[in-house]
Amino acid sequence: MLVRSPEVAPVAVRARAPRSAGVLIGTLVLAILTFQLNATLLSAALPAVGRQLGESMQDIARVQSVFFLAGAVFSMVFSRWSDFLGRKRSLVIVLSMVLIGTVICALAPSLPMLLIGRVLQGAANATFTISFLLLSERLNSRLFGISVGIITSVNGGLFGVDGFVGGFVTDTIGWRFLFVITLALGLVAISCVAFFVPQDEPRTQQGSMDWWGAGILSLFLVLLTSLIAQISAAGWSDPLTIAYLLGAMVSAVVFVMIEARTRHPLIPVHALRSRQVWPLLLSTVFTLAGVYSAVNFTLVLLSQNTQVGYGLSASMSALLYLTPTAFFGVTAAIFSGWVAVRIGWITSLRLSSGVIALISVAIAVFAMDRWAIFGLLIVMGVFYLGLFQSSVNGVSVLNSPAEARGALPGLNGACFGIGIGVGIALVAPVVAAGTVTGFRTALWISVGLTLASFLASLVLRPAARIGA
Repeated sequence: MLVRSPEVAPVAVRARAPRSAGVLIGTLVLAILTFQLNATLLSAALPAVGRQLGESMQDIARVQSVFFLAGAVFSMVFSRWSDFLGRKRSLVIVLSMVLIGTVICALAPSLPMLLIGRVLQGAANATFTISFLLLSERLNSRLFGISVGIITSVNGGLFGVDGFVGGFVTDTIGWRFLFVITLALGLVAISCVAFFVPQDEPRTQQGSMDWWGAGILSLFLVLLTSLIAQISAAGWSDPLTIAYLLGAMVSAVVFVMIEARTRHPLIPVHALRSRQVWPLLLSTVFTLAGVYSAVNFTLVLLSQNTQVGYGLSASMSALLYLTPTAFFGVTAAIFSGWVAVRIGWITSLRLSSGVIALISVAIAVFAMDRWAIFGLLIVMGVFYLGLFQSSVNGVSVLNSPAEARGALPGLNGACFGIGIGVGIALVAPVVAAGTVTGFRTALWISVGLTLASFLASLVLRPAARIGA
């Protein structure tokens, strides 16, 4: 089997699309919403959650960072495991974990219990990568590009309405009811997956899941995120920082050693060190870290700050700074897969990364001008939620090694979660100060991250033709 360059067409896609393509895509959209709504609905509610549970903003930020870190781990594990389990069975297991976590969150009496629930909810991140793999195996090249745009559009939620709903429900009923909403959605999603997703055979008929590799890589992700957070809070000289650094380095070396000796590795080492893989992973991490920390954390808290910020309520903050961004981003994402097929997936990725970096600079410069930020976030939505995310998701499927189809999408999905977790960890300590300087510093940190993403995209290369 040949793997074509993503500038041409995905190899794994079918020559003809099944008649049930619309039903399949719709079902996968519902599954993916279980992740997206659990992320976006709670963004505007964070200050209220902190007040009710008696926690500081720096501590309550863990509600999001833990969710995305868990999502990084589960996305990586379940995407590769789905090569052995089958895509449908993997989706059912993932959604079951999400439902259990949602019940725990709704009833959580304290922050530790809420964090446990959020870890289980993070499994929903795997719905993205499993869906992309499933679609690449069942749709032709044209429909695959279109479906990538549609699925990616779900990253903006329900055209931004979910951001407003999160703020409104928090202000009127209370933040716990947000989990009742996501619980109902999860029940519908798992039912649709059971009925409408075709039963499939495992892609890998021999061997077994590389659990040692998955475990060590998961440990590396946890240690890396903890290292970034500890550096931000205590600096490089802190003993715990040094311990995290050593642990991350050792786990990375052990992972490479295990993968080099395993017959069915999580991802082949030769692929991991190629320019078709590692620049893509870095681009995803840096973009998610920079944009999410700025848009969904720093600016949300700045807009609700009554001393130096805009002094808005949770619902008004969401209406002005989350809803329009998501609405235009979702609209752009629907067409972004079509655009990427025509100009080239990697060209699309580089274009969006460069524009995102420029917008991030403008946001940092005009941070205290609420209407300038309003306009800039709309443009950010088009290129971040629209073009960039469709492009990076498409390339992850098309550049994945033929012998491990779930490897790169899984790792890339993990990079979404790890990027968001790292971004929040980096900016949370300076944002917690609640000063103009603190907010501006956080936004310039985000600028540096988006610039790093653009540089990584320039190094990225399409997959060459290889035998399988």
